[in-house]
Amino acid sequence: MLRGLVRRSVPNLLFNVSRRSNIRDNWMGGCNKTFQCVHNRRQLSTTSSKAVDLRSDTVTLPSPEMMQCSLNAPVGDDVYGEDPTVLALEEHMANLFGKEKGLYLPTCTMANLLATMAHCNSRASEVILGSTSHINLWEGGNAATVGGVHSREIKEDELDGTMPVDEIRDCWRDDSDDHCAKTELLCLENTQNMLGGIALPPSYIQDMGNLARDELNISLHVDGARIFNSAVAHNVSVGEMCAGADSVSICLSKGLGAPLGSVLVGESEFIRLAKRARKRCGGGMRQAGVVAAMGMYAVENNVERLKDDHDRAKGLAAELERAGFRLPRNGAVDTNMFYFALPENSLVSTEDFCKEVEQTYGIRLTGGYSKGGEYIRAVTHMHITDECIERSAEAIVKVCLG
Repeated sequence: MLRGLVRRSVPNLLFNVSRRSNIRDNWMGGCNKTFQCVHNRRQLSTTSSKAVDLRSDTVTLPSPEMMQCSLNAPVGDDVYGEDPTVLALEEHMANLFGKEKGLYLPTCTMANLLATMAHCNSRASEVILGSTSHINLWEGGNAATVGGVHSREIKEDELDGTMPVDEIRDCWRDDSDDHCAKTELLCLENTQNMLGGIALPPSYIQDMGNLARDELNISLHVDGARIFNSAVAHNVSVGEMCAGADSVSICLSKGLGAPLGSVLVGESEFIRLAKRARKRCGGGMRQAGVVAAMGMYAVENNVERLKDDHDRAKGLAAELERAGFRLPRNGAVDTNMFYFALPENSLVSTEDFCKEVEQTYGIRLTGGYSKGGEYIRAVTHMHITDECIERSAEAIVKVCLG
């Protein structure tokens, strides 16, 4: 649908034909230079011996083909609901996930916040979520500070990422007791970042949806920032993966490679409330089709290749485990990320390791995660090649073991 849309030209009535042509030629000349610059930077990021960035899958750069979609995209005012490219993306994502509607947003943090506010659409509401979830740890406490929603945290199983059903039942509260906030929402994260990219199976999401709706009379939201990674890992469609969820947030700027943007999907009334909350949070965008087009390109072209990222993460993890590095989950890697701790006989401290491996070998990693800050995270993405994995493994081992 979008391919037809992005090829249309929208006349600019403010200029005559000749002047429009000159302006367009000058503009496209500048854009071509931009494409070449981006292409050169992508080549550097993927081939230079000094640049292997394993910090996150958010560091990817848009391809020239992705940027060309942006230039050709028809646009309008999205706050008025008049941007055809945004509307096409929202409809496409809703269809993929088997939901009624979608809402395009700048970030997945905002998507999770708006989902919480829409599901907990009254004061003194409460959400149940994992203690190591991204919403709980890494989104600025916005459910409480912005949404006014209280949270109850449950520790997830470190091997499979699930929350015990009995503990969910124990946390649930209705409004019969004046002392208690009323539970309105259960949140899951898939894949689970802080547990090393665990991919929750669709059966678990379905079971949690049944528990939430049928037994507890609450909703289920899935923080699906990397939901396509989970679907690829389980070899199912995202629709099947999220059939049990009432709403899902999807990030387009991680493994899929778009420069920004997320989509929140759910039922019509839920999206209406989320859109109202978007305005209160300053998330309304105007001619957003220029970036939504890149998101559509990412979804249409960059999903199947996520398996390559998973395979490379597994390969790097296996090399490090063989060399004596300590990995949680007995070394299991589901998707494109994992955590590792340095060997007991490491020549460098955890505090100095990331700096040393980057300065000496150009391998970029982030450390200081849980378990007393001993864990270091590695994340693969579309700019990481087999050669990058080989170099990274060699460099990491050499820095630590000589």
